[in-house]
Amino acid sequence: MDRRFTILIDSACPLCRSEAVLLRLLDRRRGRLVIEDISKPDFDHAAVNRTHDQLMATIHGVTAEGEVITGMPVFRSAYRAVGLGWLLAPTGWPLLRPVFDALYRAFARFRLHLACRSGRACSVSPN
Repeated sequence: MDRRFTILIDSACPLCRSEAVLLRLLDRRRGRLVIEDISKPDFDHAAVNRTHDQLMATIHGVTAEGEVITGMPVFRSAYRAVGLGWLLAPTGWPLLRPVFDALYRAFARFRLHLACRSGRACSVSPN
């Protein structure tokens, strides 16, 4: 059975690009994690039934079963796929989950502002 997890990232964002590099290293070429770049012109938005704006608003992932998920569950699933699920497990605990989910939503809203002002090369402009 295929147990791969697909994470959809925006490689134009330096923070997203860094996370993708880290996740590729952690996967160690085992193929448990697929990283798709939503900023590529040939990315098929219809395959995930989301517009570009929807994908840019928050992180998305696709489970092995084909379910599209968003937000912190994407990170938990990605780290689980590379064998480090324990690292983010506390972010899914019932008392902590709402806190981490809210923190991620705030981060997602301002990620481009943070990335482009961090001194890193930024090829996208924050709204």
